[in-house]
Amino acid sequence: MSGKSDEPIAPGVDWDAAAAAFDEEPDHGLLDPGVRAAWARRLRDWLPEHGCDLLDLGCGTGSLSLLAAEQGHRVTGVDLSPAMIDLARAKLAGRDAVFLLGDAAAPPVGEQRFDTLLVRHVLWTLPDPARVLRHWRGLVRPGGRLVLVEGVWGTVTPVGIPADRLTALLAPLTGHARVERLSQDPGLWGGAVADERYAVVATV
Repeated sequence: MSGKSDEPIAPGVDWDAAAAAFDEEPDHGLLDPGVRAAWARRLRDWLPEHGCDLLDLGCGTGSLSLLAAEQGHRVTGVDLSPAMIDLARAKLAGRDAVFLLGDAAAPPVGEQRFDTLLVRHVLWTLPDPARVLRHWRGLVRPGGRLVLVEGVWGTVTPVGIPADRLTALLAPLTGHARVERLSQDPGLWGGAVADERYAVVATV
């Protein structure tokens, strides 16, 4: 999702075809040192202080997975695109990370449970967010957390999931949930944005 555009990448895009150029967007590849540092700071705030088992759903090319691994976390990434998974595996070669081909809504992790689920710009694309959140909640160990980065994009026909709707969906599933507004932090996006971008960190 571009920091220079108000429009997200729509569901139904050919992610394998998009993979080669995916990291060119400032908040995808985190190639700019300032953008990379901004996301690293946020992850330090959102993730546990000590190394944890982290599930990165819709991981794309693994940019956030790499930041998490660099901070000492053990990462499992899931993406529906084989090309994205190949790029993520190459990006994290030699790290404590594994990448699986699969649907973020029903990740192929069996009975494995995690301390943290990290999901960026994925939930809004799924047809039944309430059901998906219930499933994700079951993948988290007691005392763990969900870190969900979402937003609402566009003005004429906006798409996405507003923060108040997401917190309402989480209310019966989690304990404390805090919302961090991200639109006012241009460092995350490679420039100023006018739409609603936020993170919800919820404990279970």
